[in-house]
Amino acid sequence: MRIIRGRYQRRQITAPANLPVRPTTDMAKESLFNIIENHFDFEEVEAMDLFAGTGNISYELVSRGCPKVVSVDQDFGCVKFIRETANKLDMKELLVVRSDVFRFLEKHKMQYDLIFADPPYDCQHYDTLVQLIFDNNLLREGGMFILEHDKYQHFEEHPHFMEQRHYGKVNFSFFAQTIEEESEEDI
Repeated sequence: MRIIRGRYQRRQITAPANLPVRPTTDMAKESLFNIIENHFDFEEVEAMDLFAGTGNISYELVSRGCPKVVSVDQDFGCVKFIRETANKLDMKELLVVRSDVFRFLEKHKMQYDLIFADPPYDCQHYDTLVQLIFDNNLLREGGMFILEHDKYQHFEEHPHFMEQRHYGKVNFSFFAQTIEEESEEDI
């Protein structure tokens, strides 16, 4: 995998073969970040990367200037690899947390501008994941949640759903924490 843009542009990162991961492809990642760039100024974005795996998305966020990225995964090997890579690259903006994502989200209280999640494609709890993000108010107003999933998952009925994009076998569903409109009384 490689970092596409920013401070660490063109850096190749090789993860150990024994990690239980399915990294987002470079093509899908590049398309995803083109979309994100149209919505955010990375230097003002606090982000969270759930089911972080190799840290692929986290590194890209830090490289592009995010001042804070929280990377969460429960696998010891993945967490160790992300920490080692972040230390090697001197990524002080990256905080790595070893935890079950669902338990982490149930207790976590901080808000983010951008949340990305890439659970295993055989995950049985996609809907729970989406609900935890919004029920626990983890996105700031104007924030975006992006969920990577297989082609069999559909979220069009969710009230925060914006759109779905697919790149080969990779699918991204985008959800937004909408900005509350001013009521007539506030005007």
